[in-house]
Amino acid sequence: MPPFQPAPFPAARPRRLRRTAWMRRLVAETVLTPADLIWPCFVIDGDDRAEPVETMPGVSRLTIDRLVAEAERARDLGIPAIAIFPYTDPSAKTPEAEEAWNPENLVCRATRAVKAAVPEIGVMLDVALDPYNSDGHDGIVRETAQGIEIVNDETLIALERQTLCQAEAGADILGPSDMMDGRVTVMRRALEEHEFPHVAIMSYAAKYASCFYGPFRDAVGSGGALRGDKKTYQMDPANAEEALREVAADLSEGADMVMVKPGLPYLDICQRVASEFSVPTFAYQVSGEYAMLKGAMESGWLDPKLGAVESLMAFKRAGCSGILTYFALEVAETLSRN
Repeated sequence: MPPFQPAPFPAARPRRLRRTAWMRRLVAETVLTPADLIWPCFVIDGDDRAEPVETMPGVSRLTIDRLVAEAERARDLGIPAIAIFPYTDPSAKTPEAEEAWNPENLVCRATRAVKAAVPEIGVMLDVALDPYNSDGHDGIVRETAQGIEIVNDETLIALERQTLCQAEAGADILGPSDMMDGRVTVMRRALEEHEFPHVAIMSYAAKYASCFYGPFRDAVGSGGALRGDKKTYQMDPANAEEALREVAADLSEGADMVMVKPGLPYLDICQRVASEFSVPTFAYQVSGEYAMLKGAMESGWLDPKLGAVESLMAFKRAGCSGILTYFALEVAETLSRN
């Protein structure tokens, strides 16, 4: 039998830096905190009630009084901003979407209430017509010989009115999610000319025509009204270079921040945008992503706390400055306990 030969020790031992929790925290390359989160929430008319969204377990449409209370909770958890989306009564929806610039519409009343009660938290509002358009589109629909067309330049006029209405209501960030050409130019000019230069624009610069938006459309009540699809103005999921062109255009038009939507299926886009432009880059972990993860959690197939945190860490690792996520409140609570 040959003499015993001890195994050579490894030249490097990366496990030294994984050995204890404090060491792992010390050398972590990416950190997720509540300050990285924006909480998207849904508001409905009425008093003191919450209406569950069937396709988004754990998410409810809230009356304004309930929303104010949850905004206080978000602030106390260290979440810097919320994004408010309205469930508009179908009777208020029209082909021209005039309710979008009604100063007494649901989202404007909700914004004023939140800013009055919780001035420390930021409020972000969407600039798009789909919650108010009886055709369910982000722009104005016209009939043509070839079928329906979502008209670009007429929509820009409506978006300008909506922009000023939301700025007057007290919104801190406006998020053009419509994907009309030139909308950031129109918005920035309107804000500057009407003495709202402080209002930031977070452009939905790379917004894809995705199947992952379905539960959101249920939540705001636009899904059943939608005529056709949104492929003539939202991006083809096959395209990456186009996303960079869209981001470059929106930045040149005056966007302060940009967003990639959806999130997890488009992490490659998040990484490229953050790397190539070095501007605040956000991702929206959309309703379909949330519903998919939540369904697995409720079935016992995925840890409900670790799964949410890990999914959001992926965005930070890809270079995102922050994430819009329906998990914001529960993740912030988890992080505060760690």
